[in-house]
Amino acid sequence: MRKFPKGLIVSCQALEGNPLRNSAALARMAKAAEMGGAQAIRANGVEDIAAIREQVAIPIIGINKIKNAQGRVVITPTYASAAEVLRAGADILAIDATFAPDTLRENAGEIVRKVHTEYDVPVMADISTVEEARHAVQIGVDAVSTTLSGYMPGMPYASADRYQPDFFLLKQLLSDPKICVPIVAEGRFWKLEDVRKAFQMGVHAVVIGKAITNPMAITLYFMQGCCEDGH
Repeated sequence: MRKFPKGLIVSCQALEGNPLRNSAALARMAKAAEMGGAQAIRANGVEDIAAIREQVAIPIIGINKIKNAQGRVVITPTYASAAEVLRAGADILAIDATFAPDTLRENAGEIVRKVHTEYDVPVMADISTVEEARHAVQIGVDAVSTTLSGYMPGMPYASADRYQPDFFLLKQLLSDPKICVPIVAEGRFWKLEDVRKAFQMGVHAVVIGKAITNPMAITLYFMQGCCEDGH
């Protein structure tokens, strides 16, 4: 089984309504990230992953975002959705391993077991709490990521934390002896000093998405900074 990539990981995704919602464009973005030194790419869906696979040699962390009946996006909720992105070229799978109730999701432990057996690739658990991370380790995941901290129903991040990673959760994960897999920091990384801090704390990898690959979000970030400075 492939080792989980260590270092900087770049998420190349674009939702509907974003001018970059184009698989070929995202593949070029991923290639640029690879040339810049990214150790892996995180990507969503069969079309994007297949296009990116043609452009990059570094590992792809594949996800498959599917909306449930309530309109919430769930990350790779079923084995079938996992198999799709792995066949498309993903080297690693990420799944929603939160405790949020959802009729769309299959048993996470079964997904992990089947993926390990059928594809022999690592599985990363996207979590929002330390309790979820502990459970994810128990069911056999190969890494845990703070991807969903601040994005779960009833537990949104504070408006003041829009550009602030969840360092409190990272500290909990890193100090918990039951969490004995690589810890990945993901979510609201916008500043180099925050990336450095995460690595100094001891994380295995940091995932950056919007701050690198979403020009709309980057522009908003700087526009807000200009307004706050009175310009």
